[in-house]
Amino acid sequence: MDLKAKIEKHLLEVQKPSRYIGGEVGSVIKDKSKVDVRFAFCFPDTYDIGMSHLGMKILYSLTNERENYWCERCFAPSEDFEAIMRANGIPLYALESLDPIRDFDFIGFTLQYELSYANILNMLDLAGIPIFAKDRPQELTQIVIAGGPCVCNPEPLADFFDLFVLGEGEEVNLELMDLYLEMKRKGATRQEFLRAAAQIGGVYVPQFYHFAYKEDGTIDRLDVDEGIPATVQKRIIRDYDKVYYPKNFVVPFTEIVHDRVSVEVLRGCIRGCRFCQAGFIYRPFREKSADTIYEQTKCLCENTGYDEVSLASLSTSDHSDIDNMLSKLIDYTAGERINLSLPSLRVDNFSESLLNKIKKVRKSGLTFAAEGGTQRLRDVINKNVSEEEIMNTCRIAFEGGYSSVKLYFMMGLPTETDEDIVGIAELAQRIVDLFYSIEDRPRGKGVQVSVSCATFVPKPFTPFEFEPQDTREMVEHKQKLLLGSTKSKKIKISYHDPNVSMLEVILAKGDRRLCPAIYAAWKKGCKFDSWEEYFKPDLWLEAFADCGIDPSFYANRRFEYDEILPWDHLDYLVDKAFLVRENKTAHESKTTPNCRQRCSGCGVNKKVGRECFAKSQSNV
Repeated sequence: MDLKAKIEKHLLEVQKPSRYIGGEVGSVIKDKSKVDVRFAFCFPDTYDIGMSHLGMKILYSLTNERENYWCERCFAPSEDFEAIMRANGIPLYALESLDPIRDFDFIGFTLQYELSYANILNMLDLAGIPIFAKDRPQELTQIVIAGGPCVCNPEPLADFFDLFVLGEGEEVNLELMDLYLEMKRKGATRQEFLRAAAQIGGVYVPQFYHFAYKEDGTIDRLDVDEGIPATVQKRIIRDYDKVYYPKNFVVPFTEIVHDRVSVEVLRGCIRGCRFCQAGFIYRPFREKSADTIYEQTKCLCENTGYDEVSLASLSTSDHSDIDNMLSKLIDYTAGERINLSLPSLRVDNFSESLLNKIKKVRKSGLTFAAEGGTQRLRDVINKNVSEEEIMNTCRIAFEGGYSSVKLYFMMGLPTETDEDIVGIAELAQRIVDLFYSIEDRPRGKGVQVSVSCATFVPKPFTPFEFEPQDTREMVEHKQKLLLGSTKSKKIKISYHDPNVSMLEVILAKGDRRLCPAIYAAWKKGCKFDSWEEYFKPDLWLEAFADCGIDPSFYANRRFEYDEILPWDHLDYLVDKAFLVRENKTAHESKTTPNCRQRCSGCGVNKKVGRECFAKSQSNV
C-alpha cells in the first residue's frame, strides 16, 4: 500500500481531515523530474495555526517562483492523527506531494515561539530524521535549518539543527539553495556544504562554535573554528517597498486561525519599548508606499477570493502616510464588501480622524496596549504613553459610539511594586467612570473594560535582556492583588499561567546546555506546550532536574552587563552598549524619545548605511 492510500484509509478517523490531504486552491504542484532542490517548510504547530503564518506564505511563493526549486508545506499533526501515523508506519510528509520529508534536501522550521521546541523534535522523529545533527548522514541531504524570531538565540536548539538563518529570509534562503545545488552537483559532503554555507551572511552553523563555562555556570569564552566568522550578522531587506510579495495564497479547505488576506505594511518599529523583542530585532524601520500596499491588497483579494484583509505590522498607525493609505484601502474594500481589520493601535497617535476611518471597517471593540498601571512604570518600560493620552483615547472611542475597550498590561516588569499592580485596577475603573460621565455615550449599553495581563518575559536583544523574571510565587501574589483590587463588574480580568512564562524565559535566555533537557522533556511526553490542555510543567521540571539544570539560573537571575551572553556572537544590528544604556535609563524611570523625535544611538542604521529619521529630518 502506498503512502497516499495509507493516509486516505484513516482520514475519517480524525478531526479536520482536510489538514492532512493538501490539494488546496493556490497550492503549487510540480513535476519532480524537473526539480533540483526540494524544501519542506515545517511549521511546528497544527495546520490551523501554521497556515495563518505570513512568513510561510511569502517564502513558499518566493521559492516556488524558481522552476527547479519546490517548496512544500508540513505541519505538526494533532494527537489523533499522530497516533494513527505511528501505528501504521506513516512518516511525516509534505502536503503537496504527500512524499516523506526525510527525502527532501532541506527540512526548514520557523521558530515563532519557544514553547514549540518540543514539537520540532517530535516532527523530526515522526519523519524518521535523526534528531541530533551529529547523527545525520555525511551525504548532502536532510539539511535541517531554522529561521524566525527565536533564532536570535538558537543555542537551546543548537544540537538539533545543521544551520540557522538570522533575520529576513527572502534573499538568503535562495542563496542557500543555490549553494546547495552547486555543491550537490560537485558531489560535496554535508560538512563541506556547511562550511561553505557559514560564509553566507546571516547563516549560523552552530557546530563550528564551542562554549566554555566558568564554575559559576556563566560563559567563560566562545571558541570558533578556523575560517568561520566570529560573529554572524542578521540579513535585512534594504529596499522594502520593492521586496517580493506573493500574488496568491494557498486557500485552506478548513477554517484557520487567521482566515484572511494579510498584507505587510511596514517592518521594524520606531518606539523602543524596552520589553519588546520584535521592536528591536526587526529594525531598521521600513515601510511600503500606500500605492504598493493598495496594489498588493487588491491583487491578493482578487486571486484568493477572501473577503477580509488584515494589515500586518508592529504598529500600523506609525506609517508615515497612514491617512492616505487607509483612504485608498477603504475606498476599495468598501466597494468590494471586503472587511478591513487593523492590528492593535497606539493611544498616543489615536485621533478622531483615525477613529472615523476605523468605524467604516470595524464595529467591534478597540484594543490598546497600556502595558503598565502607573505612569512611573510606563516610563520605566519606555512606553511613552501618558494617562491623559489613554483617557483621551477612550473618550474619543466612547464619544464615537464604542462601549467596549480592551487593554493589554504586563505584570512582573522591572522595578514593579504592588502599587503598580493596584494601578491597573484603578486605571480600568477610571475608564469605566469616564464612560458614564459622557453625555452622548452609546445608550442602552453598559461599558466593558477588558484587562488582559501577561507575565513579563525578558528576551534577548532588548534592554531588559539582563533582567530576572518574577518567581511563580511573586506572580501569583500579584495576580491575587489585581483581582482583589478590581471592584466593578464592568471590568473583566484575565491573566497568563506563570508556569508557561517561566518555561518561555528559560528557553528564550538559555544556552546550549539546555539541549539535553529539551530532548528529555520530549521523551517524557512534552509537546504542544503552548496549548493549555497539553502543557505539563511538572515533566519539564523533571527533565531539568534529570539533566542537572537549575531553571532559576536562567529565569530568576540578573545577567551582568559584562557577562558573555549565549547570543552575543549573533549580531542583530543593535549595539549591546545601547541596550546597557537603556537598561540603566529604565532603572532611573526615564524615557527615550522615539526614532522620529531623536536618534537614541541604537547603531542599526549606521551598520546598514542609512540615516536615522531624526538626523535626516533635521537636514531637510
